[in-house]
Amino acid sequence: MNDSKENPAEPVKPKIKHDWYQTDAFVVVTILIKNAVKEKVKVHYGEHSLSLSSPIPNSEAEYSLELELAHEIIPSMCSYVVSPSKIEVKLRKKEGLRWTVLEGERTEEKIKAIPQAVIDASGTQQPPKLFKKDWDKIEKDIKKMEEEEKPVGDAALNALFQKIYGEGSDEVRRAMNKSFVESGGTVLSTNWDQVAKEKVDVKPPDGLEFKKWES
Repeated sequence: MNDSKENPAEPVKPKIKHDWYQTDAFVVVTILIKNAVKEKVKVHYGEHSLSLSSPIPNSEAEYSLELELAHEIIPSMCSYVVSPSKIEVKLRKKEGLRWTVLEGERTEEKIKAIPQAVIDASGTQQPPKLFKKDWDKIEKDIKKMEEEEKPVGDAALNALFQKIYGEGSDEVRRAMNKSFVESGGTVLSTNWDQVAKEKVDVKPPDGLEFKKWES
C-alpha cells in the first residue's frame, strides 16, 4: 500500500526574456512581458541594484527580476514604462562610463569615461532646445575632433556615434536606438521618418550570417 501523497502540479512558469542596451546617460533594461498591468508592476531602484516584479498575464505565476548592477546609478532619476509588448526600465548612470556588462564585477579602470559634454547633451535634466541643427557644423566638428584625437578602428566609430547621438534631435536618437535594437546591432540609422514606418531588418556584413539566439 502506497501512503505517499501526490503534490498538486505547480503552475508552469512561462519563460520571460530580458535584454539591455545603453546610451551615453542611461542603461535601458527591457523585459518582454506582454500585456502587463501597470498598477501591479513593482520596481525598486538601489544605487547598485534593480528589483522588478509583475504578475504574468494568463498565468498564476509571477515574474521577478533581481539585478546586481555592474556600476552605480541614480535612483531618483530612474523610470519605467509599461507597454502592451514589454516593460522598459531606464536607469540613469551616475558616471559617464560605457558599461561592458549589466551585472557583475565593477571594472571602471578598464572602461574609458565618456566626455561630460556628451552626457550633458543627452541628459534629461534640461528641456531640449527647439531649434534646427546645423549638420554642416556638426560634421566639421567631427572632422576636427578626429584630426585632434586621431582615433582609429572602433574608437573612431564610437566617437562619431557619440557625437551624433549627443547633439542629435529626439527623432535622431529614436531612430538610432530603434534601428540598432531591431537589427541586432547591424544597422544604425538617423532617419526617423524611414525607420518609424517598419521594423528594421538585420543586415550582417558581407560574408557573415546572422543567427538568432534561442533559449
